[in-house]
Amino acid sequence: MNPVLLNYYEAIERASQDMLEAARAGNWDHVVKLEGACALLISQLKHAASKQSLGPEEAQLKSRIMQRILINDAEIRQLAEPWLEDLDNMLAGRPKTLH
Repeated sequence: MNPVLLNYYEAIERASQDMLEAARAGNWDHVVKLEGACALLISQLKHAASKQSLGPEEAQLKSRIMQRILINDAEIRQLAEPWLEDLDNMLAGRPKTLH
């Protein structure tokens, strides 16, 4: 069993869940902050994974964790679309339209 690598995957999953909660609340500054934390965790995971590997059971757990992260990411992206469109319009000098 390799708890070190799994701990990284679990930490990334927790961060993605926190990002989703912040996105649902419309707290995009916090989403961006958490995204930076995720990037750091991913970098650390890559470094640790270059020295260690997962066994078959751990790989299955990793797969389930990754699926949850992808589901979180998809919802975050869906929530971000209107915000990004508003930001794009603001930067382009176009007035905000009401939906």
